[in-house]
Amino acid sequence: MAMIAVWWAAIIVLGIESYLAPTPPQVVTALVSSIDYLASNAVTTLLEVIQGYLIAVGLGLAVGGLLATSETVERALMPSIVAVNAVPKLAFAPLLLVWMGFGQGPKVVMVVLLCTFPILLACVAGLTRTPSEMIELARSLPASRWQILTRFRLPAAMPQIFVGLKTAMPLAVIGALVGELSGSTGGLGYVIQNAGADTGTAFAAITLLAAISVGLFYVLVAAERILLPWARAITD
Repeated sequence: MAMIAVWWAAIIVLGIESYLAPTPPQVVTALVSSIDYLASNAVTTLLEVIQGYLIAVGLGLAVGGLLATSETVERALMPSIVAVNAVPKLAFAPLLLVWMGFGQGPKVVMVVLLCTFPILLACVAGLTRTPSEMIELARSLPASRWQILTRFRLPAAMPQIFVGLKTAMPLAVIGALVGELSGSTGGLGYVIQNAGADTGTAFAAITLLAAISVGLFYVLVAAERILLPWARAITD
């Protein structure tokens, strides 16, 4: 609320025209008057975010688990993974458009590119930091390598993995938006790109993007509390 108040006051005090920046009431008016248009495009963006994010989760956990359980694989693959992650993802946007067209494909791939690395790193960090006494206990039972991974290392790594999942979630929304701004026929990025001087509609679309990001983030927070009640009990 404080940010909205400062924004509103700045526009009034500085005399900023509405075609440069709208007031909060103008954004609300645009949101209400164009609710069907905005809602349909918000659904398009939401689907892109969810599809790309789920692919990134599967890919990040699979590759991260492989790297964490094999030093040979980690030495072979990690430099290449870091190199790919170092390339600015925006550079891929026009290429994805050429390769895959204006559909959802390029947006989903952009989400995957942005989200996979933080999930992968969190998975590797979590799986490689299992307390040594826990591993020694597992080996004394005795437990197989698979049992040690699934029953000891993975549960111990879940809090760290959720850190990566929550870090990647806002990046998923950014990835979808970058893809839509590069070329699309739908989505909130498309709305912003085609709003022109109608800054009220553009800001309404930005507000919906923020709502999607915050909503999905807190879905992950709720999932963490449900799935890892023991982790919360330890930290409280």
